[in-house]
Amino acid sequence: MSILTHLWRLITTPYEPDEAFTGFLERGLAQENDRAAVTVAVLTAAESKKLFGVDLARRGIQPVFLRITNCSPESLRLQFVTIDPRYFTPLEAAGATHFSITRRLSAFGAMAWLFVPLFALVPLKLVTAWLGNGRMDDFFRSRGFRLRPIAPGETAEGFVFTTLDLGTKAVHVRLTSVGGIAESLAGAEARPSAGEAAHTQAVSDFRFTVPVPGIAVDYHDQDFARLRPPASVEDCSIDTLVARLEALPPATSNAAGTRAGDPVNLVVIGDFETLLAAFAARWDESEAISLATCWKTVRAFLLGTSYRYSPVSSLHLFGRQQDFALQRTRHSINERLHLRLWLTTLSFEQKPVWVGQVSRDIGVRFTTRAWNLTTHRIDPDVDESRDYVIEDLMTNGRATAAGYVAGGGACTRAAPRRNLTGDPYHSDGKRAVILLSASRTA
Repeated sequence: MSILTHLWRLITTPYEPDEAFTGFLERGLAQENDRAAVTVAVLTAAESKKLFGVDLARRGIQPVFLRITNCSPESLRLQFVTIDPRYFTPLEAAGATHFSITRRLSAFGAMAWLFVPLFALVPLKLVTAWLGNGRMDDFFRSRGFRLRPIAPGETAEGFVFTTLDLGTKAVHVRLTSVGGIAESLAGAEARPSAGEAAHTQAVSDFRFTVPVPGIAVDYHDQDFARLRPPASVEDCSIDTLVARLEALPPATSNAAGTRAGDPVNLVVIGDFETLLAAFAARWDESEAISLATCWKTVRAFLLGTSYRYSPVSSLHLFGRQQDFALQRTRHSINERLHLRLWLTTLSFEQKPVWVGQVSRDIGVRFTTRAWNLTTHRIDPDVDESRDYVIEDLMTNGRATAAGYVAGGGACTRAAPRRNLTGDPYHSDGKRAVILLSASRTA
């Protein structure tokens, strides 16, 4: 780029979206039923910046592309809140990324002190920034999904501006039939008496679990087929499954297997895709440990901020570290609920069985047992964390059944056990067992 081009960009405020960019559609996922056909694509940070010409991810905004074809005899309406109750309108998303006239004028003014003639171009800077923001508003508005009925046989498409998610994003598309006011009032007047079925609109739900490039998740290079070769799989009856689960080791360990860690208090049954779908809407994946992610963790610790995808330290079971981890963070990295899972060779109803450990971090403390001299302090009531997983999955409609089996044995608050970093914990000694549902269920 020439010096004159650089100077022109400094003097003006160009807005240059790539209106023809459609590369994100290559990763689009599609579903259909007798009422509608739906295609979903989630843009990465780089893709949204390319298409919309501004860094939406830096503002915590993620465009989700939708294409909906109405195959029913009734008009349909998209429910935005099922996709994201905190969604942004097109103008709200554009406004969050508007060129700051004050900031750009300040930077331009600093240059003008060195090159006094540039002062004469200040009005041009103001006008082009104002015009750029206007073009941005128009472009975002033209690309947003319009909140209106979709007529029979019609196809509607556009972007819903959602809050940013990386790794895996759950997208719940709900379409409801649209009747006239007469039908709605007639339905209201004909409300059934107790014991009769209620009058409701026809609803079509499409649930997508969309991989979003952008973080190095800890299971990225995991070969689950190697961990569970077909010849090793044991398909269990309920009685055999209970016996196998009760015989599991009571706790995780260090790499050498010489010291006990946190208790093995969780069992989840379901395909990996079902597991991700069940947790994706409310939990975050963990990044693999690397220099970059360690630095992110340290920075979040020093600043007291959140790091949604912070790596989880390794515990060992079956002679290996966890196969992958999930977490729910608060505003600070020092507080989070996290679970680790290991794939087993057990199977129940042709579904793989995962066993794991879940606990809640409630702070940090000094320790000589970690290379960085600090460790998370866990809530000693580990049963609360275990039961939280059951309640969370049941509330989210992703548990077909749940119960308990015997585990590592009870220990009391007065006589607790300790994990690898010396934190005490107490428990009734049971393991939660959760059979996941591939679709939402009551």
